[in-house]
Amino acid sequence: MEMTQVCVLGGSGFVGRHVCHALAAAGYRVRVATRDRERAKEQLILLPTVGVEVADIHEPRSLAAFIKGADAVINLVGVLHDGRGNAGFQAAHVGLARAVVAACREAGVRRLLHMSALAAAPAAPSAYLRTKGEAEAIVRDSGLAWTIFRPSVVFGRDDSFLNLFAQALRFAPVMMLACPGARFQPVYAEDVAAAFARSLADGASAGMRYDLCGPRVYTLRELVEYVGEVTGRRRPVIGLNDRLSYCQALAMEWLPVKLMTRDNYYSMQVPSVCDCALPFGIAPTALEAVAPVWLGSRTPRARYYGFRERASRTDSVTRDW
Repeated sequence: MEMTQVCVLGGSGFVGRHVCHALAAAGYRVRVATRDRERAKEQLILLPTVGVEVADIHEPRSLAAFIKGADAVINLVGVLHDGRGNAGFQAAHVGLARAVVAACREAGVRRLLHMSALAAAPAAPSAYLRTKGEAEAIVRDSGLAWTIFRPSVVFGRDDSFLNLFAQALRFAPVMMLACPGARFQPVYAEDVAAAFARSLADGASAGMRYDLCGPRVYTLRELVEYVGEVTGRRRPVIGLNDRLSYCQALAMEWLPVKLMTRDNYYSMQVPSVCDCALPFGIAPTALEAVAPVWLGSRTPRARYYGFRERASRTDSVTRDW
C-alpha cells in the first residue's frame, strides 16, 4: 500500500508504543517525537517504518518542524500527576493541544487524532479531567478533521495501573485501599491502538468522539483482589472510607514518587465506565484473557498466553514486509 506519513506525539510512551505497532502493521510511515532518542529507539527499533526524531514539542518552532510534511498528527501526550513546567496538566494537556492545532494549521495538516480521557469535561471534579476537557474543546473548535478518543483506564504489559498494584502487593501484608468502590471499565492497550489506526483509514470518523471501554466494569477493590489472585499474592484488602481515602491521597503527595494524589482522588469520584461498543468493529479484549501474561503467574496457561501474545505481535509487525 502507498505510505502515509503520520507524526506521533507521545509515541514512546505506554499507549504510544502500541499505537506505533498498529500503525506500522497497517503500512503507515511513522515519525515519533522524543527528547531521549536512544531510549525511544530501543523501544521502537523492531518497527521497520517508524523513525524516532529529537524534538521539543512544547517549543513552537520545533513542533512545526517535526510535523512538516505529515499527512496526519496523533497527539497521545498526557500526564497523570500535576507537575511543574511542561509536566503540568495545563501545559501538557491544554497548552500542547492549542500548539498542535496551530502547528497543523500552519503546516496544512488536516487530520488530527487526539487522546483524551473518559469523563473529561471542563466542569469535572479533578484538574486532570478538567484540562483534558479543555483540550477536547480546543480540538473540536480547530476546524481540522479531528477524531477524539476517550478511554477508560488502559491496561497492558507495561501499564502503570495493574503493575502498580502487583508491585505494592509484593511488600504490603495488608492493602489499605483508597476509594475501593471507584468504578472502571479497563480497555486493552492494543484495542486502543487498533482504534487509532483504523480511524486514519475511515474518513467517516472525522468529527467523531469515541469512548473506549473494555467488556466489564470493576470496582477498584475487585481489580486489586484480581491482581493478588493472579500473582499469587493475595492480601487482605481494607477499603478506606471517603475521609480516610482523602487523607491517604494527601499523605502520598509527599512521597518522592507520587503513587496517588488528591487530584487522583477527585478523578475517582466519577465512574470511568461507558455503555457503548468499541468502534470500527473491534472486539474488546477481556482483562482476564491477557493480564496473566505480565502479572507474574507461572501457570502453564499463563505461559501459553505469553507464547501466543509474542507470536501475534511479531506477525503483526512483519506480515506486510
